Amino acid sequence: MADTPDTRLAALEITLPVAAAPVANYVTTVLTGNMLVVSGQLPLVDGKLLITGKLGGGVSNQAGTACARACLINVIAQVKAALGGDLTRVKRVVRLGGFIACTPEFTEHAVVMNGASDLAVEVFGDAGRHARSTIGVPSLPANAPVEVEALFEIA
Repeated sequence: MADTPDTRLAALEITLPVAAAPVANYVTTVLTGNMLVVSGQLPLVDGKLLITGKLGGGVSNQAGTACARACLINVIAQVKAALGGDLTRVKRVVRLGGFIACTPEFTEHAVVMNGASDLAVEVFGDAGRHARSTIGVPSLPANAPVEVEALFEIA
């Protein structure tokens, strides 16, 4: 069996959800040239937030990391939908942007965002190694603790 993003997802026992529809006046993805931009994705599992709250304010780093991973699963679902189901068209995960809802004292943003970054490498191999920004914010939609956006190079 070929080593592809889909076979890696299967080995990780990850089933991608149906890509979520936008909830406001925006689109979930924009393909321009060979770049695919994915709008911020929340840690939705079966249509519901995995957890709510803020890092440093009741949400543990471990739970935040799981949320970042769930966000990236939703990012990948958006990519797959935008590419007609063909994840082999992903040449590179160029950049991930992470937003961490947290208290002012919280400083472990990078640890939380590793949930998304680690999964990008697990699914896309070396092509999953990416540039990244991670920032703390006072709140996110629906009281989500994490949101992840992404930029991909596409063949």
